[in-house]
Amino acid sequence: MTLLIYDCDGVLVDSELLAGAALAELLTALGRPMTAAECVRDFAGRSLHDVLRQAERMVGRPVPPGLGEQTARRLLARFRRELKPVAGAAETVASLPYRRCVASSSAPERLMLSLELTGLAPLFGEYVYSAVQVANGKPAPDLFLFAAARVGESPSQAIVIEDSVLGIAAARAAGMAAVGFAGASHVSADTRMRLTAAGADVVVTSMAELPAAIGTLIGNSGIST
Repeated sequence: MTLLIYDCDGVLVDSELLAGAALAELLTALGRPMTAAECVRDFAGRSLHDVLRQAERMVGRPVPPGLGEQTARRLLARFRRELKPVAGAAETVASLPYRRCVASSSAPERLMLSLELTGLAPLFGEYVYSAVQVANGKPAPDLFLFAAARVGESPSQAIVIEDSVLGIAAARAAGMAAVGFAGASHVSADTRMRLTAAGADVVVTSMAELPAAIGTLIGNSGIST
């Protein structure tokens, strides 16, 4: 039976530019100025742990204790004020007659807050998984394999919907079909090309296009409905 595995940030909730702005503030404070768009490009799909390790490599020294956590708290406060669902997310997710779950690099607190603020939490119930539950974050396949196992579905029957290059790579490493999503506010002119190059089977630019893309993948791959 088909399992749809949704990334959260940039697929279900329009959060990437908000997160990119928070990371830009962090890196600027560390002496490595970056724009929000640059941070989205370089960090999208990474867990907080991996973001901080990457930031340390970029600035050439450890991130001061507590600074990452402070940045995360400020971001959650901004989510409470500004976070919106991706247009059409609730309607599209509810309309697709397949098993579903969320698998995200976000920490559990951020993940659950995002889904609750945008009214999407009831669509997924307990089937929400975070990268903190596995050893390796994206682009490793661990999170998607973990999610499929918890739902009780074979990787070969799963389709991942992802907005990041790292997420698409993780889906392919897990042996899963992958839909690249380029329908949130952080999308740039080369997003479709980058997702395709990473291995997306198809790229959609809105939630309205997702049902047809899923149907095509199911028809072409032998995934059972």
